Amino acid sequence: MSSRGSITILEAPTKEKAVEAIKSALSRRRTLMIVGNCWVNYQGRARSILNPGERILIIKEDGSVLVHRPRGYEPVNWQPPGCIFHFRLEGDLLFIKAVRRKPRETLKIFFDKIYLLAAMSLADKGEFFLHASEEEMQKAIINQPSLIEEGLRIIAYEKKVEPGFMDVYGVDRDGRLVVIEIKRRTAGKEAVFQLSKYVNSLRGELNRRIRGILVAPKIARQAHKTLITLGLEFKRLDPKKCAEVLAKRKLGSLEEYY
Repeated sequence: MSSRGSITILEAPTKEKAVEAIKSALSRRRTLMIVGNCWVNYQGRARSILNPGERILIIKEDGSVLVHRPRGYEPVNWQPPGCIFHFRLEGDLLFIKAVRRKPRETLKIFFDKIYLLAAMSLADKGEFFLHASEEEMQKAIINQPSLIEEGLRIIAYEKKVEPGFMDVYGVDRDGRLVVIEIKRRTAGKEAVFQLSKYVNSLRGELNRRIRGILVAPKIARQAHKTLITLGLEFKRLDPKKCAEVLAKRKLGSLEEYY
């Protein structure tokens, strides 16, 4: 056993020592990490069984639970904050149960080997800034067209026209075709002219009215004047908002899975 300030580390502890350390960590709201051979049973909105393997269990101070495999960044099992924990020895096994009350879900974890147990008190007051690339902004708009305007329906993306590839192509609530050009940073005249080329090419091909919308967090003053002169539109969209949309969609997918 070793202690480094706010971190306690047990290497290859006995199951009895592990139970003592878990009890102390959970009662003091410390973050707990256990590395060992385990298997997991989940029951709630669905059912799943994870057969034995060497994994990393993390229980955070807010009661959230993550079971990670040696590869990949996503947990194979997880529970959100607010879980209630039960733990005990069952013969030669360490048994940990995490219970979520609403909706009722239960995660049962069994360890037959423990290689490492660490309990720690962590301080993190740093602000998190979430940003998205142009590709991620495009994905967010495709997944949630209302980011641009209500009633917008996406037809295609990366649609080829003579000058190049349009980022997003759709139809508004009035049935008008819409070409969307996306820029992650302040849009300048070059972006305006690029959008104008796409719109004019499509107008010549289809012989109908087409809206062109430049999407970016900001637009340069002179570029905005040029945009208006060419009959195009600007939609202010923060890449951070797009990243949040994608993050919520990903979380929703995980919750639907479980």
